[in-house]
Amino acid sequence: MKKLSFKMMTILLLGVFVFASCSEDDEEDEIIVDPVESNTIVDVASGNDDFSILVDALVKTGLDDALANEDASFTVFAPTNDAFVALLDELGVSGLDDIPNETLTSVLLYHVLNGEAPASAVSTGYYSTLSAGPAEGYNLSLYVNKEDLMLNSRAEIVQTDVMADNGVIHVIDQVVLPLSITGHAVANADFASLAAAVTKAGLADALADESALYTVFAPVNSAFDQLLSDLGVTLDDLTADDLTPILLYHVVDAFVPAADVASGYVPTLSPAQDRNVSLQIGVGEGVVLNGSSNVVATDVVATNGIIHAIDEVVLPPTVVDVALDNPDFSILVEAVVKAELVETLNGDGPFTVFAPVNAAFEELFTALGVSGIDDIDVATLTNVLLAHVVSGNVASTDLSNGSVATLNEAKNLEINIDNGVVIDGDINVVLADVQATNGIVHVIDKVIVPE
Repeated sequence: MKKLSFKMMTILLLGVFVFASCSEDDEEDEIIVDPVESNTIVDVASGNDDFSILVDALVKTGLDDALANEDASFTVFAPTNDAFVALLDELGVSGLDDIPNETLTSVLLYHVLNGEAPASAVSTGYYSTLSAGPAEGYNLSLYVNKEDLMLNSRAEIVQTDVMADNGVIHVIDQVVLPLSITGHAVANADFASLAAAVTKAGLADALADESALYTVFAPVNSAFDQLLSDLGVTLDDLTADDLTPILLYHVVDAFVPAADVASGYVPTLSPAQDRNVSLQIGVGEGVVLNGSSNVVATDVVATNGIIHAIDEVVLPPTVVDVALDNPDFSILVEAVVKAELVETLNGDGPFTVFAPVNAAFEELFTALGVSGIDDIDVATLTNVLLAHVVSGNVASTDLSNGSVATLNEAKNLEINIDNGVVIDGDINVVLADVQATNGIVHVIDKVIVPE
């Protein structure tokens, strides 16, 4: 007998990013519920011959007792016998005995929601099923399109509101399988542009990898529309080499649910300078990426990670962009603009920038007895700023005790790493290794002033 793992089932069904279409020719017979002493979900299914394979699957996995619990309440999307036969045919197996119990249990629970949700209470969106996800406490998400009465763009709801004592059954014409990140991008039309871009970049298999665990910040279609409009191109104009670093910039190599998202910088899978480019996350009234892209939906749980939808495509930043995107560097940005160093620092580099926060500049202004950048002449400002830039992409782990040349030929930095990273005896690196495309940024608490 041929045994199929859950991973193999997913690969076979997702294939090259296309789901098998559902036949619309056959109308399902309406489910008639006979009055009996017990009328649980299992009783209803057992009383209808068209659910005999479903009942066999519940018994095989031991889930029949759970769904017969009269003290609980469930919503079950119940596949018909034809749905199971179609699945077994697709998988190339002869029956339920060829599917491991663990896999079958996960698939069956993917059809079950906690609580009673009649058709009138269901809306388009994601629902947490009872199928365990890849991280403890997070169950797999099912996408429901109420307008088309479709689940995961695969199974059609052919009958609603078959009531039971402990919940409700909606009859479906296909078995739905838990989706990878790739699968969710395909299943939801709001991610059609993302799915197309992922396919063109050749990343579909990587984002369906069941051995990985990712967090994806997924731009909706309007986000891609805006990006393409800003660039004056179409998706067809962009190559895989163009798309790959952008798409990977939306992927974090960890499972990060909304509850665990915190302000700061996180490494993405987008490569630059033999490192991973950093993504800035700001948490306030909402979650904002790189100062402008808003998280608009959270916690879509896939078999290999979690998805948060965003309203703007984020692009891998240069060292200048790192400063522009963070309000804590607004005075630094003002200074760089006045000194006309933007073009230089947006160049190929690579550059290592020791970036003073606003409080550092304000302390300098007080010491100088000036009110702001406008009171400092361009020549002086340029010399000061260039003293904060070192040639090369120098991560904090590459620093050592000693003198380091800057782009200000008259100023070397004295580095000490005995207790953190300290510059010139009293300037502290308070945040290290913010990676950009053309260099790396280390945040410091004082402005470096050449003598």
